[in-house]
Amino acid sequence: MKLQHILITTDLSPESMHPFEPVGKLAEMLGARITLLHVVEELRIAPHGAPLAPPITPVDTEERAAHAMSAMEEQRKTLAEGVNVELKVLTADKIAPTVESFANENDVDLICLSTHGRTGFRHLVLGSVAEAIVRHSTVPVLTFPQSK
Repeated sequence: MKLQHILITTDLSPESMHPFEPVGKLAEMLGARITLLHVVEELRIAPHGAPLAPPITPVDTEERAAHAMSAMEEQRKTLAEGVNVELKVLTADKIAPTVESFANENDVDLICLSTHGRTGFRHLVLGSVAEAIVRHSTVPVLTFPQSK
């Protein structure tokens, strides 16, 4: 398997940066390019007083996307300098399928992401984006566990 395009997902948290150093070194060694991806989740809500009306998206989505791009510019600095890194911010109502679609449509050879290690009730309530990507992706996925 030849690695030419590596996708690193980030939720902008310090935990999501675990793959950055090792994957950056790998990309530099292989001459691969990296796409750093953040998906802004569009939380659709029912209009107050009209539960049967179509859901609306809060107006701060563009603001959140701009904040994400700014944060990713800072995160990019932790990757190896000799690596071609593209920053991408997408908006979607579901993160995992969006990551999977992006990987398939952009010839990604490897998806790298960090897990947050939630268990029990927190995992049940918050779900696991990493788990959904691992289970459904047709592209190989490399996960990095949370720090001890």
